[in-house]
Amino acid sequence: MPRFVPGFVFALAAALGFAFAGPARAQEEPPPPPHQQWSFEGVFGTYDAAALQRGFQVYKEVCSACHSLDLVAFHALSEEGGPGFTEPQVKAIAAAYKIPAEPNDKGDIFDANGNRLTRAGTIADHFPAPFANDNAARAANNGALPPDMSTLVKARAGGAAYVFSICSGFVDSSGQKLKSPAGFTVLPNKYYNPYFEGRNISMPPPLTANQVTYSDGTKATLDQECHDVATFLAWVSEPRMEARKQLGFSVMIFLLLFSGLLYLLYRKIWRDAH
Repeated sequence: MPRFVPGFVFALAAALGFAFAGPARAQEEPPPPPHQQWSFEGVFGTYDAAALQRGFQVYKEVCSACHSLDLVAFHALSEEGGPGFTEPQVKAIAAAYKIPAEPNDKGDIFDANGNRLTRAGTIADHFPAPFANDNAARAANNGALPPDMSTLVKARAGGAAYVFSICSGFVDSSGQKLKSPAGFTVLPNKYYNPYFEGRNISMPPPLTANQVTYSDGTKATLDQECHDVATFLAWVSEPRMEARKQLGFSVMIFLLLFSGLLYLLYRKIWRDAH
């Protein structure tokens, strides 16, 4: 047998293996998120302050029951490029949260009933976590640890579109519960979501239509709620985006003008030299 035959057989077997393995891997990979228009996309994109305020409302009333924002301070809600809340509004928002208090004059951090001493939040505080620790979070969520949302959009491939698809991916286009395909097993204490890797997700459907009543009167469809909270979490992940883009644009203008000045100077020097 010629020497090239074993190599040819090996290559053919490998090619067939990839051919059959490819569809299987493709079936396991989540589909691309549904296309959405985001105001903050592109070089000149900016955050929609109204969407940020609605998204904060969704987070506060729904998501904050399980998910933390450990890296976000209340005062960020009133800073430029953000939701645009006034300082009095932010003070009221912060005061509604209970923050673990410092030791009292006796050095205690628990009351007579063993409860943690708390105080009203201030704008300098960070958003408090919904659970005392990771073990408490796992115990309340069938062993799953809800991720902190401070950098979620930056940490997930697809960004805001990923968050939107996860939130809205539990139902079909008619709003009915999405059924898993034939042959796929939904594990105990899991839910089917085709946009989640492995398609078994520990989080139950977090949002439904009209789950929140928007203060600005916007109709709270499921897609609207998902889009707004994804926009808010995009801002949370990159609150200085608008300032960064403005600085980049200014630098580009400066470089163009400086390049033009150098060119004119170059022409003048060499014209005089000749």
